Amino acid sequence: MEFRLVIFLCFWEAVAKAKVEEEELKLEADEPYLRVAVDHNATVRCCYCWNKSPNITWIVNDPPINGTILPRLVNQSDNVIHRKIDETDGVKCHSLDFKSIQLNYTGLYQCKLSHGSLHTFTHGTFLLVYKPLQKTLNLSESVKNSIITAEGVLLLLCVLIPGTMLLCKSKTLNELNRKKGQEEENIYEGLNLDECNSAYHQIQRSNQQGPYQDVASCAEDIQLEKP
Repeated sequence: MEFRLVIFLCFWEAVAKAKVEEEELKLEADEPYLRVAVDHNATVRCCYCWNKSPNITWIVNDPPINGTILPRLVNQSDNVIHRKIDETDGVKCHSLDFKSIQLNYTGLYQCKLSHGSLHTFTHGTFLLVYKPLQKTLNLSESVKNSIITAEGVLLLLCVLIPGTMLLCKSKTLNELNRKKGQEEENIYEGLNLDECNSAYHQIQRSNQQGPYQDVASCAEDIQLEKP
């Protein structure tokens, strides 16, 4: 019974001590997202306020594979350097410097603070490495401006030329209609309407009488031609 009590007290003391130490630790806000082009430099930081001097280990969480996140230690090399920044107003910061960053460096970077039995992770920064698009044509700004100006001139010509052609066509049609009206007026010019009416009536009467005359109905003084 006494042995169990001793174990319980030791455990409770350790938990209370860890809780006190955790309350004294204050994590500063990290940069949540960092986007960097490949072969460029980048720096990831983690900051905290703590009167202790914990052991700092950088952890990277690779993008999930089949829904599983794979954390791993960040190994220092010529391209990856871990350094400590001087303390300012009680805030301690550590940085992870990348030189000539590569695509496989993409992931969530966190600092692991270890002091005794206490292990705490900072909020972390997600580093996204991308590959810039290659330009098909490497044109200078002056060439681009010249191309834009030429496009504007061509667009203006495409609007003006069809409009001018339609105006010319409409003008030609109006002139033809005017000439046609003048010719019709010239046809009827100088005609006497009374003479036209009398000739019209004579033609109508001749059509009603027929092309032949009845010999019996002719006057007596009309002499028939002998064969």
